[in-house]
Amino acid sequence: MSTVTLSKAMAELEEDQVLAQVKELLGSGVAPLEIVKLLQEGMLEVGNRFERGDYFLSELIMAGEIMRGAMDILEPLLSGESGEHKGTVVIGTVKGDIHDLGKNIVIMLLKGAGYKVVDLGVDVPKERFVEAIKETNAPLVGMSVLLTSCQGALKEAIDAIRGAGLDTKVIIGGNYIDKTIKNFAGADYFATAATDGLKVAAEIFGA
Repeated sequence: MSTVTLSKAMAELEEDQVLAQVKELLGSGVAPLEIVKLLQEGMLEVGNRFERGDYFLSELIMAGEIMRGAMDILEPLLSGESGEHKGTVVIGTVKGDIHDLGKNIVIMLLKGAGYKVVDLGVDVPKERFVEAIKETNAPLVGMSVLLTSCQGALKEAIDAIRGAGLDTKVIIGGNYIDKTIKNFAGADYFATAATDGLKVAAEIFGA
């Protein structure tokens, strides 16, 4: 089977195909993390079609449901071997944005790699990020954003963290995030794929 087909099935919102191929790939020995990457490629195409106006909110919601179904199969296989937590990461979608798909994939990968994750949910005000960091002493906070209109909220949240005297590292993620937006918002890292979050966590926690 060509692994490209899984990404295409995801992009085309073919739920039965996606779930069947996830199981088939697992059965043929493909690593769960590789399957997650293929699903993400499909989700990226869903996002692109939404941006172009080929897909609408209903398709986005459907894509989310298909992705959740696939992750239900994959998540148990990505669980960390050890009961010990490597460290705590706070994560949330910024104020004004209610997209949680990318965020949820990152959370699942971090948990699978042995991190404790404090999920603040979506539409998170800057004050909540600050509170959560103070409560947990987390050395890393992740902020997810999909809407370009929420760049200001992203910057405000990071300014609030810095203003509170917290030296927590901030990683921002989303389909359109790049170095320019990272610099604008004052973040330490940016991610365009869920696996980028894992790399940053490994760097910060030395694990």
